[in-house]
Amino acid sequence: MRRRGRFPAAVSDRLGSVGGVTETTHPLDRAVALEPLGEGLLRGHTDDAWSNMVGPFGGITAATLLQAVLRHPERHGDPLALTINFAGPVAPGAFEVAVRPVRTNRSNQHWSLEMRQGEEVVTTATVLTALRRETWSDTEAGPPPVPAPEDLPRASAERSVRWVENYDMRFADGPMPEEGGEGAAESTTTMWIRDAAGRPVDHLALTAMCDSFYPRSFLRLARAVPAGTVTLTIHYLATAEEIAAQGSDFLLGAVHSHRFHGNYHDESARLWGRDGTLLATSNQLMYFKA
Repeated sequence: MRRRGRFPAAVSDRLGSVGGVTETTHPLDRAVALEPLGEGLLRGHTDDAWSNMVGPFGGITAATLLQAVLRHPERHGDPLALTINFAGPVAPGAFEVAVRPVRTNRSNQHWSLEMRQGEEVVTTATVLTALRRETWSDTEAGPPPVPAPEDLPRASAERSVRWVENYDMRFADGPMPEEGGEGAAESTTTMWIRDAAGRPVDHLALTAMCDSFYPRSFLRLARAVPAGTVTLTIHYLATAEEIAAQGSDFLLGAVHSHRFHGNYHDESARLWGRDGTLLATSNQLMYFKA
């Protein structure tokens, strides 16, 4: 286990001060930059490059909370799971993140986090980290057969939200529907995705990409409706080495919903590397109004 106490200077340098981020910093790293305020408390700032319909893109909020764990001096192992609950809208501007390890076992560690703005808690999260050991291994879920990303056109980033400009997306199935067209019979989307500026994949980038699919209600209804994620869970199925091996290449994602009912629907997604490695799965519950 790592030493208890405040964030040491070396960790503080990697976290970066919100006011000291340079113009050359990648948009993702700029958005997740956190300044230590004391033991278990950090300060960050929203970034306009990740703006969504209301507040920041949920994937960048999830990555920011994961960053608070990754940079904590007591962290034990690598991320296995993250659950984030969007309790309220995150307003543009500063926020604070409270993070603490609630229990550390021999092989895994459990974390609790809150994101606050003023007196309001806007987001809560739990994170599970663990030491991974070599054992019997098998993968049952293989990637769907799709054309290579080079054989597909790049999707337009003109979707009235800025965060999509950070990605190169190429749809093999279930692209964003034309407004006023005919709704799809089912909710599946399959797409290639990579960072538009060539940032290599790591746990932070993978976390954001797990939330990169547009709402399934848009596809079924062929129109954008009020919608937003209420809770999101990500399971990291690959080791840090397998994630790093993807470099800045495309990842293949597939997502679908099981049921739309009573103003809520689920979304279940998987992300593979181009080499066929299943990197992560995600499940979320979304509010929608139609």
